[in-house]
Amino acid sequence: MENLTNILTIKDLLSRHGFTFSKALGQNFLINPSVCPRMAEFCGAQKGVGVIEVGPGFGVLTHELCKRADKVVSIELDKRLMPVLDETMAEHSNFKVINEDILKIDLHKLIDDEFKGMRVVVCANLPYYITSPVIMKLLEDKLPIDAITVMVQKEAAQRLCAKIGTRESSAITVAVNYYSEPNLLFHVSSGSFMPAPKVDSAVIKLDISCEPRVECKSEKMFFKVVKAAFSQRRKTVINSVSSSMGVPKADVEKALVDNDILLTARAEQLHLSDFAKIADSLYERSNKDA
Repeated sequence: MENLTNILTIKDLLSRHGFTFSKALGQNFLINPSVCPRMAEFCGAQKGVGVIEVGPGFGVLTHELCKRADKVVSIELDKRLMPVLDETMAEHSNFKVINEDILKIDLHKLIDDEFKGMRVVVCANLPYYITSPVIMKLLEDKLPIDAITVMVQKEAAQRLCAKIGTRESSAITVAVNYYSEPNLLFHVSSGSFMPAPKVDSAVIKLDISCEPRVECKSEKMFFKVVKAAFSQRRKTVINSVSSSMGVPKADVEKALVDNDILLTARAEQLHLSDFAKIADSLYERSNKDA
């Protein structure tokens, strides 16, 4: 179905299906015709590739993905959109929609069942309220995917793609960089959506690394340290890690000294390798004390 970005087409769909936008589900559907083709190209949708889409809406991005990829499986929580998608995506035999919660579905099984012999990518216009949980699920599940290309709130995009070791970085910046190489692709104005949100958006791409981008003895300890360090970001790493993890300050101080990290350092000043070194030191210390 063409013209899914046309206001008259959208209003007709809304009227015939009795559909109203849900604020609770963060529903803002794209009406800018130039955005979705760019996203579909950037995400790597092409022959031999399968695409997982999160939250297809009326199918504007889905349509572009189906034109390029071998298969597109969209995961949509709102059951009210099922009959709408049956209509808007009727021409595409390589499309399937699953009425499930992306945060609860077994994505390993989905990939095994739906994309045999294909390379897989993820592409989505993510609702703002679940941006971080969805991205972290996709990364932490360690799926056999090549990349994640998503549209998110502009501020979130800047944080996710910030350079580690700068004031803009955060715990999720470190986590994303642990699993992937993030890049901010382009900005999208609020007027590109219906209804228009109060903030602008941006499209980012996370190229998944075959192995974590830094070595550490315990992934669990690494993320504990990262979370603790940023939990009180105005404090030094010694104080924030010690208080958040219940580790003696002397142990944290030794971890910094042994790895040539400034004792006055704050979380936003550390690099990926610094977090790994601190985590390894604390991990070794905890095993000695066990």
